[in-house]
Amino acid sequence: MTDNEANRFSARAARYARVGANAGGVAARMAAASLFGGGADNAAVLAKALGGLKGPMMKVAQLLATIPDALPPEYAEALQQLQSDAPPMGAAFVKRRMMAELGPQWRERFASFDLHPAAAASLGQVHRAESLEGRPLASKLQYPDMASAVEADLSQLDVLFALHRRMDSAIDTREIAVEIGERVREELDYRREAKHAALYAHILADHDEVRVPGSWPDLSTGRLLTMDWLEGRKLLTFKTADQEVRNRIAMAMFRAWWQPFSQYGVIHGDPHLGNYTVFGEGEGINLLDYGCVRIFPPSFVGGVVDLYQGLMRDDPAQVVHAYETWGFKGLRKDLIEVLNIWARFIYGPLLDDRVRTIADGVEPGKYGRKEAFTVHKALKEKGPVKVPREFVFMDRAAIGLGGVFLHLDAKLNFHQLFEAAIGENFSVAAIDERQRAAMDLVGLTSHGRHKA
Repeated sequence: MTDNEANRFSARAARYARVGANAGGVAARMAAASLFGGGADNAAVLAKALGGLKGPMMKVAQLLATIPDALPPEYAEALQQLQSDAPPMGAAFVKRRMMAELGPQWRERFASFDLHPAAAASLGQVHRAESLEGRPLASKLQYPDMASAVEADLSQLDVLFALHRRMDSAIDTREIAVEIGERVREELDYRREAKHAALYAHILADHDEVRVPGSWPDLSTGRLLTMDWLEGRKLLTFKTADQEVRNRIAMAMFRAWWQPFSQYGVIHGDPHLGNYTVFGEGEGINLLDYGCVRIFPPSFVGGVVDLYQGLMRDDPAQVVHAYETWGFKGLRKDLIEVLNIWARFIYGPLLDDRVRTIADGVEPGKYGRKEAFTVHKALKEKGPVKVPREFVFMDRAAIGLGGVFLHLDAKLNFHQLFEAAIGENFSVAAIDERQRAAMDLVGLTSHGRHKA
């Protein structure tokens, strides 16, 4: 074993020990809480334990907080408060990392490169740079040994989920764990992220209200991604803007999310406020991060439209068909009624042909919590239900997007926007054809087309 290999192995072993100790202690407290109460106190312990890890487990923890009913409500609320505060790599370390990715003469490939990060995240940090042609660039550099850290953290996630299944039989979380694992591993592959960005650039080419950065392959590797730097302001700086401006930003957000999904079966699965900026005086949005992109089988999109139409027409048979298309099995009438509580909440604004907010009288951070609690309570009596894996990021993105609309207090006719997105001649076969052609164009494989 080389010195480098030994160092990586030691780091991974230390990671397992640290995560295991924290998660194990929390697991014991969670088990005690299930018997003796004290859920909120134990939720705080869980947040403290996972928050102290920084890195990938932080990302997983924040992700879980946005998936309705993946964890008990008090745990989800505590985790949602976490912010990634991983210490940045110092200038000397950045130089070594850049040399490892682009070679000893890496500085000569940029007109300028700021060694101090402009932004930090759970898996890497972003540096401002300038191309030799004078173009402003954003270089995302991955922290070292992230692959080992991710595997260590995901193994502990399995332990937490297994414990949750024993404590609470309402939701079978096995497919959720598999889905999270695949998506987080994909985020480590920056070449794939560049292809995701190219896919979005193709899909949204005719939508001037959404800007997608171009990538720079000669300045990128699997762990370094260099893209155009898009100037813009944080979305929340527009919370006090005129209603017309806030509505325009929200419409851009709606199209950036629903147009790729309804026409190509692709979603941006991380609608975090930090992944968008607003250009100009609210003319549109910059879509910045493409690590968490989910590509669905076209039949899944068909199920989304079937459920929408079934609820719209009050057609129980079409509603059941939608659930079965998604992979729900053995659904009884009483379970379908429970699932419809959540469906009517998510689809509510899309079914309502009027100008409205996404959820009247609801705070942004609590969007979906009441309904999730109601569904959870009912499933404890009637379940359990095994949630198909595709639901993980679909629900997460819908909740995140709804939260953004609430922050903006946007007032739109979401029904008309959705009808325009799916089009008059919606066809699963057409989605399949468009998806296949678009993925071939950007170099994503057919294997990834159905698993990614």
